[in-house]
Amino acid sequence: MMKDQPSAAPAPVASSCYVNRELSWLQFNQRVLEEAEDPANPLCERLNFAAIFQSNLDEFYMVRVGALMDMVQTGAVDDKTGMTGAEQTAAVLTKTRALLSDRDRICKNLLRELAVQGAELCRFGNLQDKTQSFLEKYFTSNVLPLLSPQIIGRKQPFPFLKNKEIYAVAILKTKSGGERMGIVPCGEGVLRRLIPIPGEGQRFVLVEELIANFLPKLFVHYKVEDTVLIRLVRSADIHLDDASPEMDDIAADEYRKTMEKMIRRRKRLQPVKLDYQGKLTDTVRDSLCRCLGLSKKHLFASEIPLDLSFLGALRDMLRDKTELFYPRRVPQNSPNVDPLISMTEQIRRRDVMLTYPYESVRPLLRLLQEAGQDPEVVSIKMTLYRVAHNSKIVEALVDAAENGKEVVALVELRARFDEENNIGWSRVLERAGCRVIYGLDGLKVHSKLLLITRMHNDQVEYTTQIGTGNYNEDTVRLYTDYALMTANPEIGADAAQVFNALSMGEVLEESRHLMVAPACLRPKLLALMDREIEQAKAGNPAYLGFKLNGLTDKVVIDKLIEASQAGVKIDLVIRGICCLVSGIPGMTDNIRVVSIVGRYLEHARIYIFGEGERRQVYISSADFMTRNTTRRVEVAAPVYDSDLRAHLEQMFRDQLRDTAKGRIQRSDGEYIRGSGEGFNAQEHFCNQAYAGAWGLSRPQEAARVPASKTTAKRPEPAAKAVPSAQKRPTVKIQTRRSGLLGRILGRE
Repeated sequence: MMKDQPSAAPAPVASSCYVNRELSWLQFNQRVLEEAEDPANPLCERLNFAAIFQSNLDEFYMVRVGALMDMVQTGAVDDKTGMTGAEQTAAVLTKTRALLSDRDRICKNLLRELAVQGAELCRFGNLQDKTQSFLEKYFTSNVLPLLSPQIIGRKQPFPFLKNKEIYAVAILKTKSGGERMGIVPCGEGVLRRLIPIPGEGQRFVLVEELIANFLPKLFVHYKVEDTVLIRLVRSADIHLDDASPEMDDIAADEYRKTMEKMIRRRKRLQPVKLDYQGKLTDTVRDSLCRCLGLSKKHLFASEIPLDLSFLGALRDMLRDKTELFYPRRVPQNSPNVDPLISMTEQIRRRDVMLTYPYESVRPLLRLLQEAGQDPEVVSIKMTLYRVAHNSKIVEALVDAAENGKEVVALVELRARFDEENNIGWSRVLERAGCRVIYGLDGLKVHSKLLLITRMHNDQVEYTTQIGTGNYNEDTVRLYTDYALMTANPEIGADAAQVFNALSMGEVLEESRHLMVAPACLRPKLLALMDREIEQAKAGNPAYLGFKLNGLTDKVVIDKLIEASQAGVKIDLVIRGICCLVSGIPGMTDNIRVVSIVGRYLEHARIYIFGEGERRQVYISSADFMTRNTTRRVEVAAPVYDSDLRAHLEQMFRDQLRDTAKGRIQRSDGEYIRGSGEGFNAQEHFCNQAYAGAWGLSRPQEAARVPASKTTAKRPEPAAKAVPSAQKRPTVKIQTRRSGLLGRILGRE
């Protein structure tokens, strides 16, 4: 019998069992950079990993380093390692410097290989005189007229430098021997970044290098002494909930306007990092630091271009050389979905699960489109966190509303860096007649939940879809995720409670089958983990397995350590941040941690509890990060169908044995590649999808029986285990609000 309360807290855990969150994230980005160097990856894919590394690092500094700098002021410390804000910042800067040194070396090699393939990025100083003369004429006629140089002085203050834009900085000598500073923006949208060089092959020079070389043509009354290119990264650490003390009392349109003001404010936040290419004299360095309010410790030299986004254009020029890219793979039609039978009817017969990106998202789109046309459908309710720019999901909701269905869309405007996109979609949905609501005050709604309600034969009938990833037709081709569709009436009733609570601006305090954060996910997790601890103490086999994007929640980490000490075998497949160190004798030696960084972004979350008849399997939108377990609305759903459960368990086992893209965490917190035959789990799953190997083996006759008759015996729901001290107070929210998305580097 499962206990109602988590067991008593164990003795304090040694600090050696923890890794600082920020340093763990940098370890993850190091694994991304390793993919840029891995010769097993085709050249153009390695270029892509290099660009992803930079994009990741930019975002890390914008979000996390800005927060660390705030910690320095408040005196807060890391709850796991005890590091102060200043100590964490210093460690991050040191690690960043080492990573950027590796990046420069790797990117130089990649650019050399790229040149061999016929797409060459040239340095202006290495070109022949004839070519330099051509580029000078090009600069004079096509670039110079578009530039806006500025000289810093008493009447010309230091300009505002845009986030992630490139500027050319010059130290200028006056005729009287004085010294001034000149700044020229190089990243204006009207400027072409890659300037073609005439002649054979595809050879280019970057526009910022041209500008830096021809600064004397702009500052004609000065002598250009020194030149350097710079690129500034600003903090993006803003919190919507701090914008107004009465955010829950304002109308929807005012809410959107407040969000737009916050987005504009973010563009002007404190600088946190300055990259430079070229010679940075002490004079220029000191002037920049003084004007930007930035310590020189936050300045980083670069031996390669400051912005690697141009690599995408060079990659596209080589598309005809298929050997430089991954073999083409497209999502396959699920063998468990009949294109000739309505999705509603198929889901009535048995639960359906889609496995992205190996299987197509089309069945989910078809379910929504059919619901919009179905005369029995009463309502469609859906949470939207990040959606595609040209979203067929939103299109289906709009069509349903225009067909007279009640459509309720919860659009999370606070999906970081996708706020503007979501604001746009919210207006589209409202104009179509959908009821749009927003996330709760102080809590983001991160769940991936769809509920279709119909009246069938005078009975209420639910079709529920619970996913691990966003409703985004772009990212489902790049991210690994699961989408479970079920007609289980009990799960549907739980989902209806979730939407009712959200509509009233409240959190769900209790649920029977679903785990729903913030009130009834972590307590249920801990209760299920306690059950395994008790089994291990009784001498029985005990097991926990979790596939996550991140693990930072100290309460959960400490429970995992307690379980390991009790003898529970624990497998963790964690792509990114992992603040737990495995393999420490007497503490975490029953825990194995594997991280997979490969062709697709590992994004799915799986929870596995127990052995044999006791085993329960969930899919979830929630990582074990404090933000997910305590500050977001998240949903985890049990997988009751025995075939689908076996499918998930087998995929989990396959990922544990990945030696091609999997790294194993050592007891010192570092990661090493696995040894063996080089098994690549993602390629294996692609091959299985192409072969139709995931088709269910059940006969069609059985499939026609209602789902409740064909699924395996449902285990008892997890203990409610919500101690009053852990309960989160309900909060209120204004209704009628909305949103949009679409990004290729997931920010969950």
